[in-house]
Amino acid sequence: MVNPNIEGKKYPATAPYLVGREKIREFAHAVMSTNPVNLDLAAAQSAGYEDLVAPPTFAVVIQERSLTTVLSDPEADIDFSRVVHGDQRFVHVRPIVAGDELTSTLKVASVKSLGGHSMVTFETEIFDVNGELVSTAFSTLVVRGDE
Repeated sequence: MVNPNIEGKKYPATAPYLVGREKIREFAHAVMSTNPVNLDLAAAQSAGYEDLVAPPTFAVVIQERSLTTVLSDPEADIDFSRVVHGDQRFVHVRPIVAGDELTSTLKVASVKSLGGHSMVTFETEIFDVNGELVSTAFSTLVVRGDE
């Protein structure tokens, strides 16, 4: 079982991640986006953006860096081999664009037991180089209990 005492725990900011054009294009292709602002620089600029715009779910790339920290925390006692992704949501302040340098901080929002399983909800805030909030990612992992 996941250690319930990690509820409320905050993890330090991740190292900066520089969002690249090709990463945005690769992600857009992976999620089957056909939005021109995700793929074509001229289209993004004519829509008023400085560079390519990441699909909204691209924020998970940044969030994953924070999740790695908590998943490797011995105090959390999360057995990744027993993890199933339960829920994912994003609240965006502004789009992520190529050239953004982003960091994230994670807080364990809740730890609940349900039928022998643990449900752990994380809140990850994503900031730009100026410390401005870009997006908040919420995810819930279900950690299966002993069979």
